Formats: sequence, structure tokens, C-alpha cells
Amino acid sequence: QKTKMKLAIASLLLGSAAAFAPSTSLVNKNVALRMSDEAVEAVEEAAPVAPAAPVSTCMSREAILAEPDCLEIGQMWDPLGLAAAGSDETIAWFRHAEVKHGRVAMAAFVGWWAVGAGVHFPGDLASGVEFGSLPTKGLEAWDAVPGWGKAQMLLFAGLIEFHDELFHSRRGTHYLRGGVPGKNMVPGLYDPMGLSKSRSEEALAKGRSREIKNGRLAMIGVAGMYFATTIPGSVPFQPAC
Repeated sequence: QKTKMKLAIASLLLGSAAAFAPSTSLVNKNVALRMSDEAVEAVEEAAPVAPAAPVSTCMSREAILAEPDCLEIGQMWDPLGLAAAGSDETIAWFRHAEVKHGRVAMAAFVGWWAVGAGVHFPGDLASGVEFGSLPTKGLEAWDAVPGWGKAQMLLFAGLIEFHDELFHSRRGTHYLRGGVPGKNMVPGLYDPMGLSKSRSEEALAKGRSREIKNGRLAMIGVAGMYFATTIPGSVPFQPAC
């Protein structure tokens, strides 16, 4: 009986001691949680999250280069490979610049031709300078324009360029953000009667293609007349004009 009593007392003592002993599973869980937190912190320090890249809405290179068609030579003429340079925004800027240069060249070609044909505005160009007194050759007519007159022309062209960019951003969609490259945004400069508003998208696309082609021909034409005037004999069958 004494032995049984001793065994009972020993079992009670062991049970009470086990109640105050730390649980192995809880210890393991706590260690795992601490390790997982340290691992997350290490990953965050080692690989910071990069900021999201801005989403571009510019027209794609393919959509821009799809106009105009290449029926004349069968393929796109690009000996320098400029169409493959840069991003979609670069191609949109190239096209916008090409259209504007083509418009300036068309105006210059018509002006050069009109002066050579003897067509003049009535009245005075400046004080003491009549339009009818201007020479009939393009560069000579330009030289006869007074300095302030040349400055006014250049200032007017600069104002058009400035307001085109301004109105592209405030009154429409900029050509680098999804707008159509080459679209004029200066009020009253082109189509003041709004005749193009009733045209379909297909008709507008055809008009843009024709304008690009005519602008390219005008740039070649103006360059030809300029070199024929400054370098005699440099352009076959083209007399100085």
C-alpha cells in the first residue's frame, strides 16, 4: 500500500509539472512565424517593387505607316530606315512634322510659281514697295521683301506652330497621346467653313493620304527650283526661276 501511495503521489507531481511546461507545438509555431516575418522583410529589402510604367495611348507604328499607300513604287521608300527608329511616339512626331513641312512646301511652290508667272497682289507690300515691283524670280522676290516683312512672316509661322501645340493639348487629343498626326488645330487656319465635318472617316483618310503625297511632291519641287536657281545646271531641264 505504501508503494501504491508513492506511485500515486509521483504521478500527480509529474502531471502538475507537465501543465506548466511550454508546449512544443506552440514553440514551433512561434518560431515559424518569426522566421516567416524575417523572410518577408528580407524579400522586400532585396527586391523593391518597381513603379508601374506609364500607359501610352499613341497610335501604333503600323497604323501611322499604313497611310498613304505605296502604289507608285510598290513599297514604302525609306532608305535610311527611319521608320524603324524610336518608339510609336517618335513615328507620330515624324509624321506630324512631315505633314506640316509638306503644307509649307505646297504654299511655297504655289507662291514661287505665281511670282514667276507675274501674278501679284494689288497695293503696296510695304511703304514705297509695291507688289507689282517685285522681281519674277522666287529668291530675288524674297530678297526684295523688307527685313521687317520677313520678320513678320517668320513670327506668324511661329505663332501658328505654338498655337497648334497648345490647342492640340487643350481642345483635342494630342498626336502623341492618340490623336491623328498632322491634324491642324489652329481655328480658322484650315477649313474655316467646316466643310470636312460632314465627311466620313474613309473620306478623311483618303484626304490625308492625298495631302501627304502632294506635300512630298511639293518638297521635291521646291528643292528642285531652289537648286536650279542657286546652282545652274544642277537640275536637268529646269531653267533658273
